[in-house]
Parts: sequence; structure tokens; C-alpha cells
Amino acid sequence: MGHHHPDHSHGHGGHDEPVRFTQEYWDERYKSAEKLWSGRPNPQLVAQTEDLAAGEALDAGSGEGADAIRLASRGWQVTAVDLSAVALQRAASHAAEQDGDIEGRITWVHADLQTWDPGPQRFDLVTAQFVHLPGAMLEALHRRLAAAVRPGGTLLIASHHPDDLHLHIGRPGQPELFPSAEQIVAVLDPGDWEILLATAIGRPATDMNGEPVTVKDTVVRARRR
Repeated sequence: MGHHHPDHSHGHGGHDEPVRFTQEYWDERYKSAEKLWSGRPNPQLVAQTEDLAAGEALDAGSGEGADAIRLASRGWQVTAVDLSAVALQRAASHAAEQDGDIEGRITWVHADLQTWDPGPQRFDLVTAQFVHLPGAMLEALHRRLAAAVRPGGTLLIASHHPDDLHLHIGRPGQPELFPSAEQIVAVLDPGDWEILLATAIGRPATDMNGEPVTVKDTVVRARRR
């Protein structure tokens, strides 16, 4: 389950290596490097939560914890969920190194997002940054995440864009893992949701040869009415 953008956007292995959706796969991925991702919060998370008043947040697919730590540093109480016990241990260690009561504002939850249900209307912000599952499984996850948003709260989903599959950045050649903004929005009842953003946003990266490229993030931000 994808989490956070790596330094060179090659976090998923080569194009011939399929992403797997088990704890064993992700624990091994995290054990393979001292730091799998960049250590910085995801840019779309930063940009899209700047104007939100702090409350209770769910970070689904929290990886090494950069997004959860960012939210906690801005006053949020964060529930951070990940499939990988290795990632959660690493994230908790990073949180413990922070100044202030960052550690005390984050609850780390070991769970499989393919089946885990956060429960209805529990959070003011639900964010899923680069959590990639095959189509039907991802749609089901997005429905559960959307249901967990309180009235007036925000759902924020960012994923890799299918246009990036031609770039030499190590994305798996599995286009079904990369939904369009329209596909994400389609699971949201228009009577319940105001769509604030549904687009592709470019950002600079480097390919596996160290050359600069522009990658696209599919970003959906919606507010529950």
C-alpha cells in the first residue's frame, strides 16, 4: 500500500515488480532501507490543510509518519493507521524525537486498510496520501474513509496519476492502481459532499537516472455538508 513520496519517486520498485498488498511485503520493503520515503510531509497534505482548524484527523496509510507528525505539530489529534508494523515503529520513533507534545497527539494503529473500518463520522479530517489498491478495493476503502468524516469535515485523497506511467520513475505498470479524480469523486454522494478540488497537480521530481521530471498527483478535496 503506497504511502509517501520517496526522494526520487522510485518507492515502488521496478515496472516489472507488482505491488503486493500484504503486511509481509510492506514490512520487507521498509526493512530494505533505513528510510523508505523522503521524511517530509506530502506536499498536497501540507497545501490542502493549511487553512483548516485543528481537530481530530485520520491519516490512512501513514507510512513513516511524516504527515501525522505534521498534523500533530499544528495541533491535530491524529489517528495514524498502517499495515506495516515496521513503518509504525519507525514513525513512532520519529514522533518521539519531535519537540513539544507531538508524540502525545498521535495514536498509531496497526490495521489493514483493505478491511479496516474507522467507523462513521468520527473525524474532522480524513486523509489518504498515495494509498494504492486495485480498483474495487480502493473504491471500497474510499467509501469507508468518506463515511468517517464528520459534517463540515474534510476528505483529502492524493494518488499517483495514470499519466506518469510512461515516466522512468519506477512506478509499477499497473494502471488500475491509479484512479482519476473523476473516479474518486464518483464514490461521493453529491447530496452529502461539496467537491472543493478534483484535479491533477504537477510537482517536480527526479527520475531513476537523476533527471528532473514533473509528476502529477491526482488530488480530491471534499467537504461533508
